Amino acid sequence: MANQHGTEYYAEKYRIPEGKPVSLKDRPTDDEDKGVTKADGESLLNSDIVQLTNLQQKLYSNNRYSILIVFQAMDAAGKDSVIKHVMSGLNPQGVNVTSFKTPTQQELDHDFLWRHYIALPARGMVGIFNRSHYENVLVTRVHPEYLLKEQLPGVNKPEDIDKSFWERRFKEINHFEKTLVDNGTVILKFHLHVSKKEQKKRFLERIDDPGKNWKFSSADLNERALWKDYRKAYEEMLEQTSRETAPWFTVPADDKWFTRLVIANIIVNELGRLDLHYPVINAQQKIELAKAKEDLLKEG
Repeated sequence: MANQHGTEYYAEKYRIPEGKPVSLKDRPTDDEDKGVTKADGESLLNSDIVQLTNLQQKLYSNNRYSILIVFQAMDAAGKDSVIKHVMSGLNPQGVNVTSFKTPTQQELDHDFLWRHYIALPARGMVGIFNRSHYENVLVTRVHPEYLLKEQLPGVNKPEDIDKSFWERRFKEINHFEKTLVDNGTVILKFHLHVSKKEQKKRFLERIDDPGKNWKFSSADLNERALWKDYRKAYEEMLEQTSRETAPWFTVPADDKWFTRLVIANIIVNELGRLDLHYPVINAQQKIELAKAKEDLLKEG
């Protein structure tokens, strides 16, 4: 049942190397070399969920690190499904999921990272960003007119937004994440790489299934028409912001069971590097525990 490739295979295979060009055409949306059958993959996923539960308990008791998991993808790539299944074993008290929608006026009156700062996980906690600060170099890259709402100095029309603007924004994101890492936040970023063909299939399912109608909007088709623009924006974003300390993983997303397995496996593998453990009590605390046990056993 074990994955024939070993525990670190997926992490290394789908990691975006720092500083190297990225071509999403060359990266699979449905990997033929999965290394595991669907039945065995689902069993492995359950095993990873158990391990993730244990790691979360140690993370909380250790109170030294926090975990930030970022999901970015085109519509219908399966972000919600991944969060629902992979994170199913976590204690809800130690997890906060934030889904970032269109910025409010209050958020627009601050710098673009402000609303993400206030949603960050505290030490011992797991934070999940369903969409994230990367919307500010993806959606705004395809729709630069949206940036006019930010009232930025020197930006009065889309033509004012040049290459140096995006370079500066990438640097600001990298600095933001480096500061988090330096202060104990482990950042894992997942790009769910879905094909245009699979997206079409899932859109049709949403239209045909009354229980999924609410998930579909005609605006989704407008964004689908800009597929090539988004792909280009994703490629540059991945290239400019995948770092050894805050890596991007581009995960095949056409097969949902495999997507979940890969992401769970990577999270468990990466958190395993922290060597998390429960706090070790000192001699005095051991004496107090022994005394407490003695008193409890004397009761009734």
